[in-house]
Amino acid sequence: MAADRSYAYGAAAGLLGDLLLGDPRRGHPVAAFGRAAAAVEGALWHDHRGWGALHTTVCAGGAVALGALAARAVRPSPAASVALTAAAAWAVVGGTSLAREAQAVGAALTAGDIEAARARLPHLCGRDPQALDADGIARAVVESVAENTSDAVVGALVWGAAAGVPGLLGFRAVNTLDAMVGHKSPRHRRFGWASARLDDVAGWPGARLTAVLAAAAGPDPRGAVRAWRADARRHPSPNAGPVEASFAGALGVRLGGTLSYGGRVEHRPVLNGGAGRAVQVPDIGRAVRLSRRVGLLALGTTVAARLLVNGLKGRGK
Repeated sequence: MAADRSYAYGAAAGLLGDLLLGDPRRGHPVAAFGRAAAAVEGALWHDHRGWGALHTTVCAGGAVALGALAARAVRPSPAASVALTAAAAWAVVGGTSLAREAQAVGAALTAGDIEAARARLPHLCGRDPQALDADGIARAVVESVAENTSDAVVGALVWGAAAGVPGLLGFRAVNTLDAMVGHKSPRHRRFGWASARLDDVAGWPGARLTAVLAAAAGPDPRGAVRAWRADARRHPSPNAGPVEASFAGALGVRLGGTLSYGGRVEHRPVLNGGAGRAVQVPDIGRAVRLSRRVGLLALGTTVAARLLVNGLKGRGK
């Protein structure tokens, strides 16, 4: 139970640190991991799934091993365990930076400066901003806030509760690898396959918890559940589907539709199309507030689940 309390205090402190400080502008640990992963890719790259799987194993496995060694080293000291967990949680959770970037785009749109909004949008997602009007940019921001609430906050807290510091670092490593090599570019179509599939597996529980919490915390719980049940499975991503559908239903808007990435046009199913309206600029702020509530609820839910499960295990011994 001492370890569980250390995790609870550390995770709460890490999330508070993210709320107060956000991500550092320089020297972010995730950026350092990305540089290391890029170096490993340069050494291992072959247009083959097996080599991509080795790249994923080396990078993600290295992050997990580093977390396990650090956790073992501080285990005798509760204070050091709390500090390590807090540092790891702060490093891997990105809710505040997500909110800041979304609000910056929203502020530019509110001011009528669509060019500034287009210039800022790539900080959030890979859409082609020049192809979007104000409402299209707002929709892209809301979709990014929804998906990244799961990827940048809830998923990390789920794996942290399950496996402590190694879980926190491992989840962020897998998510970062997917962003780096998991897309279907000619270079990474085979090499990035393992990273993309592992990210789908690692993101599965966090995405479902995000969808549940968005329904619970949103202004329209019934709408969120209805959209999730009706539309989530139609989305091409097994994890973005439940999250975006639940956010769409909770906020009463339509998400999905025609998207453009790197000159490639995709026609995705519309989520909450029967009951939702088109996304408008004020919906960015509503999505950010919902994301923050979901993040706080996720902290409480995951910590409580860890304490409950380990408490029941202790009673059974």
